[in-house]
Amino acid sequence: MLNALPILAVWLGAWGLNTWLSRLNTRTTRILVPLIFGVTLLLLWEMIVRLYAVPSVILPAPSQIGASFVANRGILWGDFVQTILKGALSGWIIGSLAAIATAIAIDRSPFLQRGLLPIGNFVAALPIVGIAPIMVMWFGFDWQSKSAVVVVMVFFPILVNMVAGLAATDQMQRDQMATWAAPYWQSLWKLRMPAAMPFLFNGLKITTTLALIGAIVAEFFGSPTRGMGFRISTAVGRLDLPLVWAEILASAIAGTLFYGIVALIEKKVTFWHPSQRADRG
Repeated sequence: MLNALPILAVWLGAWGLNTWLSRLNTRTTRILVPLIFGVTLLLLWEMIVRLYAVPSVILPAPSQIGASFVANRGILWGDFVQTILKGALSGWIIGSLAAIATAIAIDRSPFLQRGLLPIGNFVAALPIVGIAPIMVMWFGFDWQSKSAVVVVMVFFPILVNMVAGLAATDQMQRDQMATWAAPYWQSLWKLRMPAAMPFLFNGLKITTTLALIGAIVAEFFGSPTRGMGFRISTAVGRLDLPLVWAEILASAIAGTLFYGIVALIEKKVTFWHPSQRADRG
């Protein structure tokens, strides 16, 4: 019971501080509130593990995870290159480009809209644990098979958003382009594509996390002696939970940066959209 008192005191103190800061609603407080909340969670985590002597094989303390992260930074970097830069990023780019091209084809042909979208929905419903072993058999144990899994995972969400975006223009705008005798590709480039950008970036942001998850999970079904999924599975077998959590931390950092880069590009490309003007306000 006495061990719970300092934990409760830290939680109540951080809660009161964040409640007071959130009322100010300034740019600084909007940064401080989530930062304080995150630091509080890490502090409580550390206190619970130490005060209740939780074994590291069940839940390592944040300090142990940080020490493992620093000690194994060379291994983590090699796994990052293998899983994120080679597998996830390449698959995300290929899947995105394929989805955009398919969406344009669907926009051009109503027949494809009736035929391809149900097939895409069917492929999106396939479980990754069933796709990954097949891709490993087709493309080998290296990053190419992980990239193929990512392509399958990101293709349909981007396709659906892009198709909706290309159809977002109203009839008056399309009629205006028709009165100017604009050909399809000129109308696509100057009217439909700009209107589709917010929808496209919505799909791109959603699939940044899907790409990482797909590449990591695919490595459980076959990988060379490197990669985040490979490292997590082998570290669990050795009961090296701090290394497992260090890999999870590296993946979370990579996913956050990946999402942030795409969101930053979105702001530059769709600066005219009302949502971006509202964010700046």
